[in-house]
Order: sequence, then C-alpha cells, then structure tokens
Amino acid sequence: MSSNVEMNFDLPSGLIAYLEQLDAFIEAEIRPLERADDNIRFFDHRREWARTDFERGGLPRAEWELLLQRAKNLADAAGHYRFALPKKYGGRDGSDLWMAVIREHFAAKGLGLHNDLQNEHSIVGNFPLVTMLDLYGRPEQRAMIEGAITGAYRITFGLTEPRHGSDATHMETRAVRSTRNGAAGWLINGEKMWTTGMHTATHCALFARTSGKDGDARGITCFLVPTGADGINIEEYLWTFNMPTDHPRVSFTNVFVAEDALFGEVDRGLTLAQCFVHQNRIRQAASSLGAAVYCINESIKYARARKPFGRALAENQAIQWPLVELATQVEMLRLLIRKTAWEMSRMTQQEIEKNLSDKVSMCNYWANRLCCEAADRAMQVHGGIGYSRHTPFEHIYRHHRRYRITEGSEEIQMRKVAGFLFGYMGPQREKMQPAATYSDGVRPAASN
Repeated sequence: MSSNVEMNFDLPSGLIAYLEQLDAFIEAEIRPLERADDNIRFFDHRREWARTDFERGGLPRAEWELLLQRAKNLADAAGHYRFALPKKYGGRDGSDLWMAVIREHFAAKGLGLHNDLQNEHSIVGNFPLVTMLDLYGRPEQRAMIEGAITGAYRITFGLTEPRHGSDATHMETRAVRSTRNGAAGWLINGEKMWTTGMHTATHCALFARTSGKDGDARGITCFLVPTGADGINIEEYLWTFNMPTDHPRVSFTNVFVAEDALFGEVDRGLTLAQCFVHQNRIRQAASSLGAAVYCINESIKYARARKPFGRALAENQAIQWPLVELATQVEMLRLLIRKTAWEMSRMTQQEIEKNLSDKVSMCNYWANRLCCEAADRAMQVHGGIGYSRHTPFEHIYRHHRRYRITEGSEEIQMRKVAGFLFGYMGPQREKMQPAATYSDGVRPAASN
C-alpha cells in the first residue's frame, strides 16, 4: 500500500546553520577565555578544588562564578544567551526542539566554559524564573526580568523542605496575614532545603501554605522575598557528591513581607512551580543524552588507540558489546527526545500537561540513567586513568547522578508514566476507567 505522506527526520536547515554559528563563537570567544589565566584549572583534573572555597563552607569560589558570568556576558553580546526567550526580552523565541538539539550538541563536546551544567550555566541560557516572572509577576515584578537575565537580580527557589521533598503539598512552612507598622502583609515561618544560589541571591521565590490542610494542592502561595529581610538565616550548606555546593538549608523565622511580595495568586502557588517543569526536563534530558554520547565516543577512541598485549582494546567483544548497547539506546532516546520536543513546541503548557507529560518523563528519567551508565562504562574502558580525575568521566557521573533525584526523581517520573499508561491520568483516563477489568472480563472490586 503506497502513500504520499513522507516522514522527515531531518533537522531544520536553520538549526544546523545555527549550530555552526555557535561552534564558531565558542572557538573565537569562549575557548580563548577558557585557556587564559590558567582558567583551564576549572575543567581539568583540578576542577573540584579550583571551583570550591573550602574555607568558606564549600561555596563556589568567587573567581569561578566571575568566569561564568564573563562567558554569559560574551554570549549575550553576541546574541546567543537569550535565544530561548521571547523576542520582547531580547530573545529569538527558540523552540523546545532547537533547545534540545543545542543542549545535546553542547554536552557532547565534553566539559568546558561553553556549557557547565553543574552551575546550570550555558552560553545559550535557560531561564525558568524569567518564565515565572513573565506569566505570574505583578508589573513591578516583571520589571525585574532584565535584571534577572543579566544577573542584577538573582532569584532562588524555596520549595523543598527538610522533611518534605517530592510531595510539596505537605510543606510545613506557613504564611499568615499580618500587619506591621500599619502595613498589611504576611508573616512567614518555616525552613527550606536546597535553596540553590542563596549565597548570591537577591530574592527567594518562597512557597508557604496559606490555607487548607496537608496534602491539598490548593492553599499554597508563592512570595518573592528579599533575602535581606529580617529573620532569614542560612543554617548550613549541604556538601554534595559533586562540589562546590551552593545548596543551603535556610530558616525563616517571623519573616514579614508586605502585600506586594505576593507572587501569583493566593493559594495557587503550585501553578508557578509547575509552569516550567516540562521545558526544564526535556532540555536536561537532552544534556544527559549529549554527555552520554561524549562518554561513548571517548571510549571508542581510547579503545582503538589502546593496545594491551599488542592488540587494540576495540577488537575485544567485552569492550564492543557494552558500547553497542549504549549506542543503541542513544539512537532510540534521541528520536524520542526530539519528537517530544517537537510536539511540545506545537502545544500550550496545559496541552503538554494533559497529553505529553508522560513522554517528557520518559525522556528525562531514561536519559539521566543512560548518562550514568555511559560514564561508568567509560571509566571501565579507560581503566585506571578512567577512574582518575585526569579524565572527565567521574565528574560527569557525579554531576548527572543528581538528576536522577533533583529533576523530579526517576520514581516520581515513572509514576507519571504509569498514570498515563494505566489510565489514571492523561488522555486515556476517560476511556479506561469505566472499562477497567481483569483479563477474564471481571471488573475489579473497589478497594477500601
């Protein structure tokens, strides 16, 4: 049976041309900066020690963060940094597909100043909080957007708590209406974990329960709280698998904010927390895919060059077959990521949540797992030198291992996929729920 419909898997010619522009910019502007003044210390075997100020609680060294900002400034001047942002903010309305391809392309180059995701840094930026400000901010809050892009404003995210991680609906932080010096506002008490970037933040997008009971999605409100407000205290910085750390535990004790600190609607704060999750997850999945590609390619090169007992490692099936399996997974995952990103670009946020959220979760949890497997295999292929810090694989493993937890744990994401698969949510819900039966045709009994 013939058909006139063609399936075309070619990337847009404009995207291919833009990747070439980015590569040229990296070689002309970013690589020279990376090599100047021994800045390579932040990327070679000294990287963890060069980046970390152990005398200051394990925080990022000031010179490391300054270097990242210099790279961003160069990219912004060249018109690349804001690529994904709307044109009204100086961007190019970069689509989810283009961003996914760019992120994979960058990560496949290996470690470098062009793209260091340990700091969520890239010369093509990702701006989830700009999206929040644009969609939900008051006029005076939207006026912060330019500063949030350039770094004049730095907004951290206060959602997770010491006793509550994946389930934000059970948060213990509370905000109650109050008055201080005749001004109406809110009094906030609670504690947050993993408020990344608090050491340089000007504001914290702080989530607190304002009504309802534990477990209710409604009743949580977001506030844009200046970090200099009385009652805010950084209790400790949590040292992690990959240092430095900018992830503190922060307490909020009788912190008063005026009414204009409200960020979005009262009692509907979780809408803000969800507004950019799919964009973040598909882009991060593409980054993990790219890092896996790098690990595989480097292993292949090494296996062909290394000749123990007079024969190239690459001739051994014990070396070939694990890399074959990884390469096969890469090819399949790349198609799913690009198809999903392409579909996302054709949908509203609400449509993505209803119809495509499971595919985003598939991409993300599998890419993160695949990257860890590829980094581990690269260490094995490279032997002793692969285990050392003179190759980047241990750094890639330690960094991307976090995403199996922090970008929505893989268990949470698999639960989302299962919900779609079994019809408990998503487009199959109405079709499957009334007809749910066992294989013998008997409807299951209602559970207590």
